[in-house]
Amino acid sequence: MLTSVLRGLAAASLAVLPLTIPAPAHAAETLPLAEAVTRLPVDTESRDGYNRDAFRHWNTGENPSDGCNTRGEVLLAEAVEPPTVGPGCRLSGGRWWSYYDQVWVTSASGLDIDHMVPLAESWDSGASVWTAQRREAYANDQGAEASLVAVTARSNRSKADQDPAQWMPPAVEVHCRYVAEWVATKLRWTLTADETEVAALRETAAGCPDQSVTYEPVA
Repeated sequence: MLTSVLRGLAAASLAVLPLTIPAPAHAAETLPLAEAVTRLPVDTESRDGYNRDAFRHWNTGENPSDGCNTRGEVLLAEAVEPPTVGPGCRLSGGRWWSYYDQVWVTSASGLDIDHMVPLAESWDSGASVWTAQRREAYANDQGAEASLVAVTARSNRSKADQDPAQWMPPAVEVHCRYVAEWVATKLRWTLTADETEVAALRETAAGCPDQSVTYEPVA
């Protein structure tokens, strides 16, 4: 996947590590999607007390000296054709591939940065008891490729705060990848899943025998 390669190269070029992202607690682990789903702790969800402002984003990103916040850095990392970067990280030109709906985008303004597991869903699944610092780290997580993804504003807003039992990308051919990245993000941050969500994940995983999940837990 070209996007994966580009993101890896971009990440390698950002030498200053973010202060707000916890160090990994364990080495990365790769396992079949169906098995990864069984690793998710199952629990009921509650949105009591949720406020989007509890997750500070976008912060100064992985490299505070580059003039770009997290959104800008993700756009640069995922650009298939790099844009020109102007003052204040103003991006012009460039080209991106929105994998949710399989379309090309030629303007950064047409893209949203999607939290793979939406902020509200993460709150429901365990983030409600986190510190403000940990929630900020989650909301700006560039330590895992799947955590933040540049997609069309249309597809991101269609998804909103829904889990895979309620919403899947319009491009059916990416469902295996999407569910794998969802599960990887929940495992990375030790987030729970409710029974309806797990049932949907299992159903999709059954049709994805060759799909693997790679995740690296944070402390």
